[in-house]
Amino acid sequence: FFLRMSQPKNPRTLALFDVDGTLTVPRGEITSEMSAFMKTLTGQVTVGIVGGSDLPKQKEQLSSSVLSLYPYNFSQNGLVAYKDGELLGETTINTFLGEEALQRIINWTLAYLSKVTLPVKRGTFIEFRTGMLNISPIGRNCSRAERDAFEAYDKEHGVRPAMVEAMKSEFADLGLTFSIGGQISFDVFPQGWDKTYCLKYLPAEDFDEVHFFGDKTDKGGNDYEIYEHERTVGHKVTSPDETRKICEELFF
Repeated sequence: FFLRMSQPKNPRTLALFDVDGTLTVPRGEITSEMSAFMKTLTGQVTVGIVGGSDLPKQKEQLSSSVLSLYPYNFSQNGLVAYKDGELLGETTINTFLGEEALQRIINWTLAYLSKVTLPVKRGTFIEFRTGMLNISPIGRNCSRAERDAFEAYDKEHGVRPAMVEAMKSEFADLGLTFSIGGQISFDVFPQGWDKTYCLKYLPAEDFDEVHFFGDKTDKGGNDYEIYEHERTVGHKVTSPDETRKICEELFF
């Protein structure tokens, strides 16, 4: 049960926040100071979280009660959307693509990787997520040292870029986006399933200003599309401290 959040002073100003590198250090938890600041901010403007990770990961990083702290919550770029603690909508890649197309991608990927030789290979080459397939040539259950070694090897030999190029031509008919991120993997998802996906849950007539704060705002980064979007005022940040500083200047 969720209590309706009290109205902020400026409900028609919306501030959307990426998580990693924006509200927390990458893969870390929010500090108590930043958490307290965000609570104060909810009294000034309407606040929303829009992260690429799933909801359990967001709860780990921000708070187990994240859904009741902020009016809007979007995980997996908005494929899972909450407003005032209640589910607004959920979209999955399997229902969108259909089983036939999905298996085409999975089978092709396994066949392709069976012909790739690397210094080491481990396990979990395809991870099926709500809104994407995450593909890792080395396999996701490699050790930290193996992960670092693959990253260096990939920089030199272009394993991931080559695979992405092959998939782009193989699956040109499916309208997919390929995003290389992190050290060992890349994501495959339908076009438009970046962070701008959350905007469909935020009616233009409800807000005069939509601000977005993120750190991966360069082309290829997962904040790029929403940062550049015509509906948002984008703010590039490099740390939670900078996020706080800009918010203090803008909203207080």
